[in-house]
Amino acid sequence: MSPAASIPTMVSAQSVGSGIPTVAAPPAAPPQVPGHTTITPPSGAPPAHPAVHRPTPPSIPGVPRGPSNGSPTLAEIIKHAYDKGYSDVHVGVGEVPRYRNRGQIDPTDWPVTDRETFYSWLHEILSDEEIRRFEENLDFDGATQYDFARVRINIFDSLRGPSMVLRLIPLKIPTIEQLNLPPVFKDICHYHKGLILITGPTGSGKSTTLAAMIDYINNEMPKHIITIEDPIEFVHTSKKALIKHREVGMHTRKFDNALKAALREDPDIILVGEMRDKETVNTALKAAQTGHLVMGTLHTNSAVKTIERILQLYEPEQQAPMRVSLAESLVAVVAQGLCRTTDGKRAAFHDIMINTDAIKDYIRRGEIEEIEQIIPRCTFDGMCTMNQSLYKLYEAGRITEETALEMSPKPNEMAQALRGRV
Repeated sequence: MSPAASIPTMVSAQSVGSGIPTVAAPPAAPPQVPGHTTITPPSGAPPAHPAVHRPTPPSIPGVPRGPSNGSPTLAEIIKHAYDKGYSDVHVGVGEVPRYRNRGQIDPTDWPVTDRETFYSWLHEILSDEEIRRFEENLDFDGATQYDFARVRINIFDSLRGPSMVLRLIPLKIPTIEQLNLPPVFKDICHYHKGLILITGPTGSGKSTTLAAMIDYINNEMPKHIITIEDPIEFVHTSKKALIKHREVGMHTRKFDNALKAALREDPDIILVGEMRDKETVNTALKAAQTGHLVMGTLHTNSAVKTIERILQLYEPEQQAPMRVSLAESLVAVVAQGLCRTTDGKRAAFHDIMINTDAIKDYIRRGEIEEIEQIIPRCTFDGMCTMNQSLYKLYEAGRITEETALEMSPKPNEMAQALRGRV
């Protein structure tokens, strides 16, 4: 896989995590991302690598020569990922560049990356100070933006040498309809207060789902929305709603600090990029109880496990009052996964729990396991299990029987449902 990717124009290449940007010298003044300031690189810094055509190496026809060893520029690698609809780019010293292609890792025919090439890629998107900080900490988080996509950056050291994973984030935010999300997603956006949690493993589309919900609110409701993320991913432009983006490490020091400050900033809705610890959960619950709608994410695999995970943050003697607080504050929990469809794309499947009166009672009493029995019987409230969601995709011909079984959290139950259909 060594296509001749068209060479993109970088709009504003910089680490969002630090506030020290690096500009890639575009021909015209680029549009600015909210919260970012374009400055001239410090004197003595090496020039950014402009996206220009280089002589084509004979061993890789059609691919412009990169910084060294016949490799393409990082901008060319990212543009090819965007053109093909890939979600992630993996590059590292001692490895060939690879792509995350709808859940699978695909290698390329480009040369093995050497250290010189890798560092030339870093100079495309980071300043000297940011590279020095990576070398000191051996980890780096940030983001950059091209004229076709935003890119979330994670750089880390490994046995073979430094590596980098780049997540592509579309500039055009997909709608709830385009994502084929159930109608209940719009319903829960109309709540005035409470806690909405979107959960799932890394790469399950949580940020995309939240962005679609915020976009729906932005188009339909005159609300004030504050987002707190690390880093900022989808960038919204205020429409009917007023939206303010804050980034941890750039516009605030900690999630918890920003969340506490948000209570004094007259918000209607607060989006918390990740609820990482007990302090953030406490503040989010307080915000939900004082008349705000709080949206957040967690890394859990089901709606019921999400409740258990939150309660486990607390000591046993604290769990009883926390169950009462959670029962009163919760609006909905959506656990999400992604599966490959028959047309080579990907579709989301969900475990959806709406906090009805019956579920509130179970949460208060600590009978969390009983909720699993209620969810499949409450489809009229918009609830569903992952198996029900996968079976619906299978019935529509969007996924195969093998995919349904592979992605099911309860494959025996799914197998019975599939046999019953036959």
